[in-house]
Amino acid sequence: MLGEKQKPVRIKLVDGEIVRGWIEYYDGGTVRLTREGAPNLFIYTHDITYIMEEKGKKARWAGAAPSDESGRAATVGFLPRVAR
Repeated sequence: MLGEKQKPVRIKLVDGEIVRGWIEYYDGGTVRLTREGAPNLFIYTHDITYIMEEKGKKARWAGAAPSDESGRAATVGFLPRVAR
């Protein structure tokens, strides 16, 4: 499973935006996308067009969560809901 191995993925949203990272958690309504160098995201599943594994990219080491310069854990945010 993509969430268990921290494999790099590309997620295309219904508005055409593409976000990259690895899936840290998912359930029936949301996916948590952890990103390096950018805020982590909780994305509603109804806003996802597809999730695709990034070929040829190394999986991130399963150690500590990414942090900013101060050493605090990186920010987690929700993507805004897309109007249909």
